[in-house]
Amino acid sequence: MKDLKCNQKKHFISLSELIIKLLALGKSLGTAESCTGGMISALLTSEPGSSDWFKGGIVAYSNTVKERVLGVPPETLKQFGAVSEETARAMATGARKLLAVECALAVTGIAGPGGGTPEKEVGTVCFGWDIEGIVTSSTCKFTGSRHEVRVLSVNQAIRGLLGRLPPLPD
Repeated sequence: MKDLKCNQKKHFISLSELIIKLLALGKSLGTAESCTGGMISALLTSEPGSSDWFKGGIVAYSNTVKERVLGVPPETLKQFGAVSEETARAMATGARKLLAVECALAVTGIAGPGGGTPEKEVGTVCFGWDIEGIVTSSTCKFTGSRHEVRVLSVNQAIRGLLGRLPPLPD
């Protein structure tokens, strides 16, 4: 697994920018969250009118839910683990299909303070995005408290989606 050192000091996303882009493109969004435990969905639904573009989210904290609800293949979890880009991509695709949305994002990681290993340290977070069947992923290594890792993960997931959406038409 490649760890990308994500810039933790970079500005936090503007939800209004995401909302404008989703509405202008006519796209809906769904989420699949593990280590963030629903924080992304809570942030998105704090915006008035979010039901126009946000359709729902799944908190898949256990591997059983990742498999049974999101359709992550057991072989993926066994071979790569729950915290992997392979699992994040499968979670995003599962959420896109299950929620019948054009765009889905997924996050799975180790927020800490425990649970890390030498191969996957605390703060390792994997992201997956599925935009109309085009699936991408990335891995970040964050530092800080459990809460800080989770907040940084929320920001990275949304910022990653925003950067992957097609440009607005002229």
